[in-house]
Amino acid sequence: MHKIYTGGGFREESFYPALKRLLEECAELFQKKEEANVLVLPKKTEVGIPDFRVGKNGEIVGYIEAKTPDTSLREVENSEQLKRYRDSLPNLILTNFLEFRLYRQFKEKNHLVSRLISKVEVGRQHTLQNLSLPPIPEKLESFFELLEKFFFFSVPEIRKSSALAVELANRTRFLERILQEELSRENEEVTRFYKAFQEELIEGLTKERFADLYAQTITYGLFAARIKICRGERPFAPTAWEFIPENIPLLKEIFYSMTGPHFPESLIWIVDDIAQVLEKADTESILQEFKTTRWEEDPVIHFYETFLAIYNPDERERLGVYYTPLPVVSYIVRSIHKLLKEKFGKPEGLATRDVTLLDPAAGTLTFVVQAIKQVQKELKERNKEGLIKPYIEEHILPHFHAFEILVSPYTVGHFKVSMVLEEMGYKFKEGERFKFYLTNTLEIKEPKQTSFLIDLAKEGREAKKIKEKVPILVVLGNPPYSVSSENKSEFIENLMDDYKEDVRDERNIQPLSDDYIKFIRFAHWKINQAGKGILGFITNNSYLSGVIHRGMRKKLLETFDEIYILNLHGSSRIGEKTPEGGKDENVFDIQQGVAIALYLKHKEPQKNKKVYYADLWGLRKKDKYPYLSNNDVKTTKWQKLKPVEPYYFFVPKDFALQAEYEKFWKVTEIFKEWSFGVTTSRDHFVVGFTKEEIIQKLRIFTGNLPDELVKEGLNLKDTGTWQLSEARQKIKGQHLEEKIYPYAYRPFDNRWICYDPALIERDRYNVMKHMLVGDNEGIAITRGVRDPIPWSHIYSSCSITDKNIIAIKDNSYFFPLNLCKKKESEGRSSRSKVMMLFEPGVDYETKESNFSPAFIKALTDCCKRELSPEEIFNYIYAVLYSPTYRKRYEEFLKIDFPRIPLPSNYKVFKELSTLGKELVEIHLLKSSALDKTKVGFPKSDSNIVEKVSYNEENQSVFVNKEQYFKDISKEVWEYRIGAYQVMQKYLKDRKKRKLSLDEINHYMKVAKAIKLTIELQEKIDKVYEKI
Repeated sequence: MHKIYTGGGFREESFYPALKRLLEECAELFQKKEEANVLVLPKKTEVGIPDFRVGKNGEIVGYIEAKTPDTSLREVENSEQLKRYRDSLPNLILTNFLEFRLYRQFKEKNHLVSRLISKVEVGRQHTLQNLSLPPIPEKLESFFELLEKFFFFSVPEIRKSSALAVELANRTRFLERILQEELSRENEEVTRFYKAFQEELIEGLTKERFADLYAQTITYGLFAARIKICRGERPFAPTAWEFIPENIPLLKEIFYSMTGPHFPESLIWIVDDIAQVLEKADTESILQEFKTTRWEEDPVIHFYETFLAIYNPDERERLGVYYTPLPVVSYIVRSIHKLLKEKFGKPEGLATRDVTLLDPAAGTLTFVVQAIKQVQKELKERNKEGLIKPYIEEHILPHFHAFEILVSPYTVGHFKVSMVLEEMGYKFKEGERFKFYLTNTLEIKEPKQTSFLIDLAKEGREAKKIKEKVPILVVLGNPPYSVSSENKSEFIENLMDDYKEDVRDERNIQPLSDDYIKFIRFAHWKINQAGKGILGFITNNSYLSGVIHRGMRKKLLETFDEIYILNLHGSSRIGEKTPEGGKDENVFDIQQGVAIALYLKHKEPQKNKKVYYADLWGLRKKDKYPYLSNNDVKTTKWQKLKPVEPYYFFVPKDFALQAEYEKFWKVTEIFKEWSFGVTTSRDHFVVGFTKEEIIQKLRIFTGNLPDELVKEGLNLKDTGTWQLSEARQKIKGQHLEEKIYPYAYRPFDNRWICYDPALIERDRYNVMKHMLVGDNEGIAITRGVRDPIPWSHIYSSCSITDKNIIAIKDNSYFFPLNLCKKKESEGRSSRSKVMMLFEPGVDYETKESNFSPAFIKALTDCCKRELSPEEIFNYIYAVLYSPTYRKRYEEFLKIDFPRIPLPSNYKVFKELSTLGKELVEIHLLKSSALDKTKVGFPKSDSNIVEKVSYNEENQSVFVNKEQYFKDISKEVWEYRIGAYQVMQKYLKDRKKRKLSLDEINHYMKVAKAIKLTIELQEKIDKVYEKI
């Protein structure tokens, strides 16, 4: 080292031979008879890979990352590169050839943490640099102790699935990063693979997304191969392609490209490392772990979800990749089996030899494997068990089909079905394969013939033939849920027009673009194509009752003759509880409620369509799994529904008052202009409790700091629709302080907002501009509600209003009382310039009512006189606060915008309008009745909100251990506006904040406002009876 260092012109690599020789000699000293090797890893990627890999007897011991002697290891230790190494590698040395630091991973809960366990400095840079002779090494005993710890490390045997998932996930992330770098360097092999997938499978596939898929596939392919070897074939090796059966040519081709001789050198070391982890895994114990409960009997498939949940939980959620519990699969498969026998003249059900089956979103083949087992069971019950082999050969292999777009589950599925058929005694003959295809179900196009991945194009052609020409009698499965669907091919979009036809006039039909709806539409099309059949899916249950889904339900009713809906509920988003008020769990680990649906189309269309419905409530393992395992479509107790226009609901509804209610005026017919409330997508930045709070953040945003520091300091992220650098450029030189306006954020919780289109996601300017000039009011209302609470989703505002002002799950729509017309200054007609001009009262021209002429005429005719806009507004507000109105029409208020009845005469109108005016003034805190209140705040202390609680006995609301508001009744404390318990929400949103004097006085005033609201509602109800 002294010779190299004093010679000058050295690089990090200059010291490699000396360190390599030292390590090899030390290895011989420590390990004696064991064969040791020290490999210098290739440096062909900027993403960074360790410099040395050390092994013994074919096993990887650990890795070494080296830096030049003048490098500070303290700085390197905190670098992103070393963090990545420490997260992925369990035994790592960091050295600058003078100092050595040894890091080890330790398990903490469900993740691994890397810690520095030893460090030794054997020399100093200044002595190396300044002495004419080589300096004497220091602390040799400690140095050899450190190396001994390093060399004696061995990857521990892994017996738990969670531990294996963590180990694999860490290494897969590392692999993904290297793949991204190889793509950016346009590595020929990886780039060809990427382009083939982009052209043939996933249009618009990004390099980042491809790297993720590629990395997952390598890891899970190795895992699947390891499981196969676990069954006793031969020792495991990282060349997974060797273990792929010949009957899956595409998979063999893919893995040959991924792990074969042309595999990039920069990736080999990490793949070897993954292989070693798997070699050390006790796969029998891990597989047995999943079999300890009777509900999770498919360990190979279930582990995929376990791995993905740790590796990339966001991706798992985005793709809707969730293992379907066996009880769910069993219920659907057994129900289809019985329906085929009873309704379609198929005496052996799924085993009947002309039954064709397709899972269009097969994942890991859970449904298809269960259908195969059902065939086996049917044969056994008929004493035909000895015919399973010919049934596989002549029925299952030619008639059972499946599609999947992701390579990882496709790999697992092929391994799984291969093992299941082997267990049944069947081995594939030459040229045979299972008809499980890697394809985008929602796209039909002619595959391109390329010299690379030839079998991918062949697979595409075969899948296309099944989509277009093969009649399918049974379509089943669990399609993905993703409201921001990436599947937008011409084929599926044309099919979706059918479901969207009746709702084209709606402002937002985005929910109809969810992937699960596209898969239902695809399956619907396939059954239509065959002329008869059964569709059996478990999906998101929103479409059963969503107003926007009414056209979809109508089309399903037109095609299918019998429909069975088993609503499994389990939505934590809307806080579902059982009818008895108990806990209701989802059968999946997701927030969205789900339902099983079975759709039957007979060869001869039935005039009388039959829709059957049932609920399944309760705990997942105690109630739902046992029920699904022990019942099917024939033993479920169904309730018959009669879906009627215009909604065609697939859930029970009490519409006895429909004719009466539909005579009323819908609020969207009453008002001319309305829209959603404002969506900022970054409330923490543009919304504040005070003006000063926002101004402070704006100063950072508009200052001279680099973008990355601004992002970190303000917790801002780039999105698909907003880029921080562009936003900073747009507002450069503007006086943003002048754009800070009052903001109706939550009920009785008014804040401030920097209202600039460059900073907010959806400013709703076309409507909100009317709240920026002059005196104006408006009402916020939701379109239906999903929360299982009584309807109270109406609130008034006199300023710009947030879309979540009365609910988080259901967006609020805003209806202004008046439309304010402004003069446009010369040369300032553009929208952005107009926004710069907003100053209340400036250039005021006219103010006109936002009520439709038709509604004004109907109301005027009813009252026999002219009515002011304010009187009409207050009348509407009073009606919507009538408890009788809310209770009587609760079924309708849950599903759509409210409708307003006309008064029986002017006297009733005037009385309600007067009460409504009083209520509006109270809600805007303008009423003089709020000046006096009995509510108190008796104790002095920190004023910091620590823990919010209510003491019913003392009628007190505590903000911390010492301080409380007194004389607040339970009725006031529990009062709700929309989804919010107002008094609780206000304080919870200020947790860990010190309440200002204004906030304390405001809270006491709000308590009085709610008390007066309750009293007024009683008065409104007495008048409403006369309406």
